[in-house]
Amino acid sequence: MDRYRTREWEPHERPTLPGSPSTPLHRPRKRLAFGLVGLLVGITGGLGNALVTANLIYLQGALGATTAEMAWLPAAYVMTNVTMNLLLVKFRQQFGLRAFTEVFLALYALVTFAHLFVNDLGSAIAVRAAHGMVGAALSSLGLYYMIQAFPTKWRLKALVLGLGTAQLALPLARLFSEDLLQVGEWRGLYLFELGLCLVALGAVLWLKLPPGDRFHTFEPLDFLTFALLAPGIGLLVAVLSLGRIDWWLEAPWIGYALAGSCVLILAGLCIEHNRINPLLMTRWLGSGPILRLGLCVVLIRIVTSEQSTGAVGFMQYLNLGSEQLFSLYAVMLVGSIAGLALSALTIHPEHLFKPLLISLAMMACGAAMDTFSSNLTRPVQMYLSQFLLAFGSTFFSARPWCSGCAT
Repeated sequence: MDRYRTREWEPHERPTLPGSPSTPLHRPRKRLAFGLVGLLVGITGGLGNALVTANLIYLQGALGATTAEMAWLPAAYVMTNVTMNLLLVKFRQQFGLRAFTEVFLALYALVTFAHLFVNDLGSAIAVRAAHGMVGAALSSLGLYYMIQAFPTKWRLKALVLGLGTAQLALPLARLFSEDLLQVGEWRGLYLFELGLCLVALGAVLWLKLPPGDRFHTFEPLDFLTFALLAPGIGLLVAVLSLGRIDWWLEAPWIGYALAGSCVLILAGLCIEHNRINPLLMTRWLGSGPILRLGLCVVLIRIVTSEQSTGAVGFMQYLNLGSEQLFSLYAVMLVGSIAGLALSALTIHPEHLFKPLLISLAMMACGAAMDTFSSNLTRPVQMYLSQFLLAFGSTFFSARPWCSGCAT
């Protein structure tokens, strides 16, 4: 019997895409369980990177590293997180969701456990790179669980919640990470993350996703393309991450890395453009709607960076500690949750553009209010502006993706 044979599905059960789970009817209690597991998995996947991002200053002292050296920690995570997504789609299609779920969550737990034995910067970067590879699977896994929690007519609401849950990781990490540092220094962060990962692993083993179709998808050229695109994307991420620190025109390695990145990425895309079953559908990615979606997502990251680096960095520059910023972090978290909840409640496939303008206007107002900040500014004076930014960012973040899905 061919183990890649597709099944016969009822119309309401048929998987949306190859590699995605089927969508059978569930009882309300089971739908609630799927939603809670999706929330747990989504936060678990985002929290690993958020804990490091929120505590780079403290980790820098523990590892005895410079600012430029510490920038390699988030860069290593992004390098592998982005490139692993090239293979994960075909992995799900060929080996099935059960293997995808259990293998990558188990690997995630092992990598998190390895964090406890990190003693220098080199091993920390290696572990962060491994963390990025296995963490790439959790974002889609949380989304699949969230889809099971909603009936078909509310599929867009599930997409909003599934995509937006990871946005809550950074404000959550800022709220309680200092207490974890006091308990076990930087290893306290990873002990907490390990415990959360094991809880998530137990949850997905207890409540399994419905099966989907399986196909034989991997081809030898996939690995050649990956061998070209992975280092190319890695070099590009390194340039974008370290360029502002080593400075673009002063570090010779930046020019060499950027040139090598262009050559490798273009070579990989040329191979993919002429394939029948590519890893990347270059013709689809080059279409007008997808290019507009990509530009929209880039602009999202630029706009939302004001909160994560601008306001928080400014307060830290004024020597305000986490205890003094706790109430501001709480306001950011409340704003993020409110924006995500209202986005899920109000999203409609025929009215996606107007809410984008509203959220952009809110973020613009919040950013404009912060332009009047000075060395006399304190967190209480930034509550409203940061609430608007947090609300607008989560109200906005999932809608471009949903717009692309609707298109």
